[in-house]
Formats: sequence, C-alpha cells, structure tokens
Amino acid sequence: MQHVYIFSGLGADERAFQNLDFTGYPVTHMKWIEPAPGMAAHTYASRLLHQITAPNPILIGLSFGGLIAIEVAKQIRTEKVIIISSIKKRKEIPYYFKMAGSLHLHRLMPIYLMKRSNGLTNWLFGVTATAHKKLLQAILADTNPVFLRWAIDILINWNYTTTLPNLVHIHGTADRILPYTFVNCDHTIQGGGHFMVLDKAEEVMTMLHPLLKA
Repeated sequence: MQHVYIFSGLGADERAFQNLDFTGYPVTHMKWIEPAPGMAAHTYASRLLHQITAPNPILIGLSFGGLIAIEVAKQIRTEKVIIISSIKKRKEIPYYFKMAGSLHLHRLMPIYLMKRSNGLTNWLFGVTATAHKKLLQAILADTNPVFLRWAIDILINWNYTTTLPNLVHIHGTADRILPYTFVNCDHTIQGGGHFMVLDKAEEVMTMLHPLLKA
C-alpha cells in the first residue's frame, strides 16, 4: 500500500480532514512553511520534499494544496495525485481571478479581512453547520498572513497549462470559490461546496477508497 501525503488548503492543517477516515492507510499531513517573498510555486514545492520519505507516494491536495501537490509531483515520481476542490491548470482559474491578478487588485485587500470569518466567508466556503463554521473560523484565525498573501498571489497567477497523466480531480457542483463550471473534473459530488471534505466527508471518502486501493 502506497504512503499517502496530504496537502491542506491555504493555511489550513489536518483539521480540514477531520471527518475523513483514513484508517488502514499510511498517512502524513504535510506541514506548510513560510515562503520567502516572491518565491515561485515550484521552488516552494521543492522546500517541502524533505517531508516526503516514502517512494512513489500518493498525493492528496485540497484547494490550494492541490496546486502545490501538482508542483511536488512535477519534481518526484508519484503513484497518483488526487486533488479535491482545486484546479489542475491555469485554464480552470476563474476569469475574474485572472483579471484581479493582472491588475494586482488582490494585493489591495487588507489581510485582516481575508482572515476574518463571517457570513460571507461561510457562504463562500459552503459551511452551514455551527461546528463547521467554528472550525473555519479557527483555521482562518490561525493562518499565517504572510503565507496567505503569498498563496493567493500564486493561485491567481499560476501558469501551469498541461495536466499530469496520473491526476484525479474531485469537485463539488456548489463550489463558490473555484466554481464547478470552470473545471473539468473526473468525479463530481452533487451539492458539494469548497469545504465538502467536512460536510460531505462520507461521499468524498467513498470516492477516495478505490483510488487509494488501486
């Protein structure tokens, strides 16, 4: 059985995956590090490679973690890359994000607004249960502001144009941050929002099990 390495979204950690049951699988949750100013995605990915010690691993990336998982897979041999609520190439970035990136509008937004949980962020992430709202609030509060600003810049300006041959993409139809209409995924979860790993964990795990065993 291949070792599984999990990349969380933005500044999130393994708490985002707390409702997924990986019992029986050798799993390591990757730890984010603070990037240097202007660091490229592939350079950042190379700084994480020391955390991957098993040969030919399976990588799972959530949201921004999917992008970094792809950048890691471009540098090492992998059995499979599974991305959830994410994008696999520049074509899938919403056009309004690309426009914001070209005009540098995202750099004008105060960082404290990005870290604040409220009705808008709950709606964007698709969380409705009180426990999930509290978890999202804790994750945003704990997010390193330097990492957050850098990650948003990397996501908006990512220029990867091809698709990894061993990549599997799982996406929800109700994702409001990376809308379903912009992606071409392999597996669809009806009504799944950006944080569907929490409120649709059973459906997500049903899709993951055969992918991890294959």
